[in-house]
Amino acid sequence: METRLMIIGGIAVSYFALMAYITYSVRKHANSSDGMTGGGRNFPAFLIGALLLSEFIGSSVSIGTAQKGYELGISAAWNLVALALGFLLLAIVLVKKFKETGQTTISGILAQSYGEPVRYAASVLTIVALGIVAVALYASGGAVLAAVLHIDKTTAILLVGVTTVIYVSLGGMRSVVYTNFAHAIVKYVGIILALAYALEATGGIGNLQAQLPARMFNWIEIGWGQIIAWMIAGIGSIFATQYVIQAVVGTDSPTVARRACYYVSSLMIPFGLMAALIGMCSAVLYPGMKSIDAFPTLIAHMPAFSASVMVIGLAGALFGGISATTLASATLAMKDFYDPFFNKEKNDRKSVLFIRIAIIVIGLLPLVLALYAEKLLMIAFLGKALRATLAVIILLAFYAPKFGTARGAFYGIILSVIATIAWFLAGNPYGVDSSYLALAGPLLTMTVSQLFKRTPGATAPVST
Repeated sequence: METRLMIIGGIAVSYFALMAYITYSVRKHANSSDGMTGGGRNFPAFLIGALLLSEFIGSSVSIGTAQKGYELGISAAWNLVALALGFLLLAIVLVKKFKETGQTTISGILAQSYGEPVRYAASVLTIVALGIVAVALYASGGAVLAAVLHIDKTTAILLVGVTTVIYVSLGGMRSVVYTNFAHAIVKYVGIILALAYALEATGGIGNLQAQLPARMFNWIEIGWGQIIAWMIAGIGSIFATQYVIQAVVGTDSPTVARRACYYVSSLMIPFGLMAALIGMCSAVLYPGMKSIDAFPTLIAHMPAFSASVMVIGLAGALFGGISATTLASATLAMKDFYDPFFNKEKNDRKSVLFIRIAIIVIGLLPLVLALYAEKLLMIAFLGKALRATLAVIILLAFYAPKFGTARGAFYGIILSVIATIAWFLAGNPYGVDSSYLALAGPLLTMTVSQLFKRTPGATAPVST
């Protein structure tokens, strides 16, 4: 066991030493606020594609999909199908629109159509939603480290949190792009190795079918209600995620951005199938354990080298995901709150300092909740569901700009945040997923505001 841990630890340390070197070598591009949040130049499609892939196949989605695969079978892969469809639709429907706005934040895009109050509401909603996603990322990363390194889960989560915050606060957007390219490759290779080990240990697909209930191979076992909810949350989150917009706007042209989206979409579905199958194999190999441990336990039994690849892939995806969420939240906090109210002279040194402090604060806050998180996929999709609210308003702003009013958009955000979180905390009563409330909130308020629109001027942005 000690030899195994030394091998895994040695490979992991070497890999992250390389990532640290990359981060250090591009630190000069993080000396300005634009460099910190944008990376200093446009990036090719394959780098942007790898950046987005690494973030959306993070540890929470990997372990969460395996967890659902352990419980329900192959239908758990639908959550990655939803993300694949989301990127495909993003390329077709919104990429060109985002580029044409000239904005780098989702709140800035909405403010052009609906005014400053909507900017602030959208910014706060996005920061809260990304914080919820960070909870699931921290919890899943801690679960992996605890299982593989045989340490306490609380210690593992805290270690993940502190390391990640240090990692992202140094190099900014450029380091995130470059390191996530490596993370995406390692993560994909790792899950292939994990599935190969799992299938060999269980005796192959045929033996898996013989030992598991037939319902585990039913593609719609999870239910159409959940599948549609995942579609709403997955597509909505991609349409209205700050770091997705930053990445898309950071390309040379809509053509490059679309190509990046196609790359991600094509790789999502195979990843989801592999993660679900790993959970199903764990159900045969390790029956009776907590489903959240399905993937970490399998990794703990893998040969040292392949386990090392999987560990650094999961950890790398975790770092990439957290770095993206914290950097996106810090960008919004700076552009929508700090600079307009506390840095009116636009002192760039103050802006950079604020971003670094915001990354530390925003990165560490979710750790407390992560210590108690169990249902990783549900938590991750709550964060996605909240962003579906903004996706509705974005689509209306671009394709139905005369429908509803600025007040309708503002109150739609407020209503959706309160209703969606409350419904989730209540346990999704009557089997209705919280994603439906996130979708219904802005549709309801915008429809009501349209019906009671009194004058043509009512559609104008409300004043601050």
